[in-house]
Amino acid sequence: MNNTNTSLERRTIRKVTMRIIPFTFLLYIISYLDRANIGYASLEMNKDLALTSQAFGFVSGIFFIGYFLFEVPSNMMMKRYGARVWIARILVTWGIISTLTGFVQSATHLYILRFLLGVAEAGFFPGIILYLTFWFRSKEQATTIALFTSAIPVSYIIGAPLSTWIMDNISWIGLQGWRWMLILEGIPAFILGIITFFYLTESPEKAKWLSIEEKEWLVRELKKAKESKKDVQHLSTLKAMANPKVLFLSFIYFVYQTGSLGVGYWMPQIIKNFSGILTNTQIGLIAMIPYIGATIGMIIWSRRSDRKGERRLHSAIPLLIASIGLISAGMTHNPYLAIISITVSLTGMYSFKAPFWALPSLFLTQSTAAVAIAAINSIGNLGGFVGPYAIGALKNMTGSTKAGLIFLSVLLLISFFMVLFMRIEKRGNQINDVQDHDFKSELETFNK
Repeated sequence: MNNTNTSLERRTIRKVTMRIIPFTFLLYIISYLDRANIGYASLEMNKDLALTSQAFGFVSGIFFIGYFLFEVPSNMMMKRYGARVWIARILVTWGIISTLTGFVQSATHLYILRFLLGVAEAGFFPGIILYLTFWFRSKEQATTIALFTSAIPVSYIIGAPLSTWIMDNISWIGLQGWRWMLILEGIPAFILGIITFFYLTESPEKAKWLSIEEKEWLVRELKKAKESKKDVQHLSTLKAMANPKVLFLSFIYFVYQTGSLGVGYWMPQIIKNFSGILTNTQIGLIAMIPYIGATIGMIIWSRRSDRKGERRLHSAIPLLIASIGLISAGMTHNPYLAIISITVSLTGMYSFKAPFWALPSLFLTQSTAAVAIAAINSIGNLGGFVGPYAIGALKNMTGSTKAGLIFLSVLLLISFFMVLFMRIEKRGNQINDVQDHDFKSELETFNK
């Protein structure tokens, strides 16, 4: 490639990245803030609404039932109406529902609104992942997805101190702090939904913010990348959802989400158990620590995956690290060691994400991958119900969250072995097992 083409490539990719990633990053921060702030609200809300540990686990998890039921239909609607319109719709509706959650008067109200929040937000993540494939080539996708999904730990870094500060310092017109926290953190989604409608561009062909030369280069490169995947499978919606590899990936993601979201929703109460004298704000500040480590780790790991051009081992190893960290957190009685262990575990969990989401494109066409990603995310996110509920149920039985952490660590270990022994090979229209020498090749690539 000559210097002119190299300069054009760098300029175009940089421009696309700066236009799309910061904005989608912000949207995902708001998304996770609105779904996870219930964990901080629980520090006061559980007492006000007389919620047991098991009931809170159900409140945290029922979001994912609505998410599961409506995710694939939502992603199909996005393909029909376009990313700009549908993502804007998602944001506006979840902003309204999230704000209304601040006015609940009973556990039943909370169950209904949390379910509806899952319905409203369904399709957002796979929709954005699909949208990114319209703008970035395969070789940039792991890093691009990592930059986008790093919004998850960042949302906790921002949300932990912000949510707990609002709870400790705002009680206008007689409403409790946890109610104001839910109300104030729901409003940005509504506002950003309106902005999304005017800001997002459907495809490179319609990008007025790119020069003609940049636009032609990007369209040509994306077309070239698409044509190079002649041997990948193209499946119908039902066949994509029933494909053994898609189901296998779905189960891996289910187990992963059980661990990740189980820890995420219960983190404030886990920290609260370290000491009875911590204020809500102090709990929020401590909760930032694991997510700072996770953010740094996932970006470094995803860049390594892109640089090596290897996905499977880069997906498997973080799960092993996460399992070890979580079981260490469950076994120790030292609060400092517990925070270090949780930091190690969450770093492993979030490092897994980007290489994992690059796997479907290895054996499916872009249009089929859209449905597959939605199916994987939809089925996998049921783990968001199982994880929080399991910790709540085990806490009710044992009086401690430690048993729940050990249970989740075992599940992560299972998912590690599932990814490790997963085999993907493209042969015509079939997906067959990779031979042993291919695994050795992957290991050599990983160690380079």
